[in-house]
Amino acid sequence: MTLSIDFSIPETRAALGARARAPEKLSLIGMSRDEMADALGVAGVPERQRRMRVQQLWHWLYVRGVSDFSQMFNVSKDLRAALDQHFTIARPEIVEEQISNDGTRKWLFRFPPRGAGRPVEIETVYIPEEGRGTLCISSQVGCTLTCSFCHTGTQKLVRNLTAEEILTQLMTARDRLGDFPDRDTPDGAIVPAEGRRITNIVMMGMGEPLYNFEEVKKALLIASDGDGLSLSKRRITLSTSGVVPEIFRTGDEIGVMLAISLHAVRDDLRDMLVPINKKYPLKELIDACRNYPGLSNARRITFEYVMLKDVNDSIADAKDLVRLLKGVPAKINLIPFNPWPGTNYQCSDWETIEKFADYINQAGYASPIRTPRGRDILAACGQLKSDSERMRKTDRLALEAMMIAGHGEA
Repeated sequence: MTLSIDFSIPETRAALGARARAPEKLSLIGMSRDEMADALGVAGVPERQRRMRVQQLWHWLYVRGVSDFSQMFNVSKDLRAALDQHFTIARPEIVEEQISNDGTRKWLFRFPPRGAGRPVEIETVYIPEEGRGTLCISSQVGCTLTCSFCHTGTQKLVRNLTAEEILTQLMTARDRLGDFPDRDTPDGAIVPAEGRRITNIVMMGMGEPLYNFEEVKKALLIASDGDGLSLSKRRITLSTSGVVPEIFRTGDEIGVMLAISLHAVRDDLRDMLVPINKKYPLKELIDACRNYPGLSNARRITFEYVMLKDVNDSIADAKDLVRLLKGVPAKINLIPFNPWPGTNYQCSDWETIEKFADYINQAGYASPIRTPRGRDILAACGQLKSDSERMRKTDRLALEAMMIAGHGEA
């Protein structure tokens, strides 16, 4: 049974207006250490103390996971009051939490307005597996890419997310999963007794991360900071549909693992499935991959390939895929198509997927078939969409009907 918890409290028009008129506090989350030191000057912290105060704040924010200045026990009461007057470290509002029958969780987060804008909503997904847990994080509200098989692509881009909004997806998920240490014992252990539940993060949620490069970079450098959230860069994967000019920068300036949403091996077909291919065709994309900093057999690029029935799933396609990637240290993730209401695509038959995978494996490439997770709550790959609405009952029924009919069964 799917569990859905609605956390939202309807706001009156007057309340929305009052909140829009209230002065915005700067969030300390997402700031670099230098930016945080400069900001502390606004709160009256003497320059000679700022480095020490930044170190304290960094620990409370990213190691202890506090979301209220009053919880910072080794900071004076007066300074806590000054910090609270000028800054915020609050989490986004959780509008809804859905728990799939396979344990996958999906959150609908609402972020407050920026400037004259309105509140926005995005989705974040947690996928528990044996020995690991992966958090799928969004980088934009909506998407500009309009990939024809992707539900997110049907939602127009609203705006980029800030480094704060990217990081607080991770921090709120850790809150919900009990993944921060006990905040009441500052001298105790700094990891949960049973180990981390979130061991990996993937920038594979809503949006194209490389169209929001600077904010994604800031967020991932903080997420991988050894004195804070402390995720290994080997456990952070950024997925792009092929924004070629930013691929080298990703490896050079961020240093995380790279995934490419490939899905086709011919330009004519990829132009239709992944329209950014018209701007950056396959030759340019694969050349950029060959030149990715740090690329080796130990640091392979993951190529994501959604299996679409009678579209891209023939053995001829598999042969072309092997030729295309020749010489590139790579892993090829085969993704059974995940249905969504209104789509015209169907998932390849399971036998077809297995034959495709066998050919690629025999050619020397690891080719795992991704197990669909969270389909019943539209949390699987390609299914995320917020457009400030929760999935309607009619959409749920349509999805269930599609899966009963065998669309996308794997």
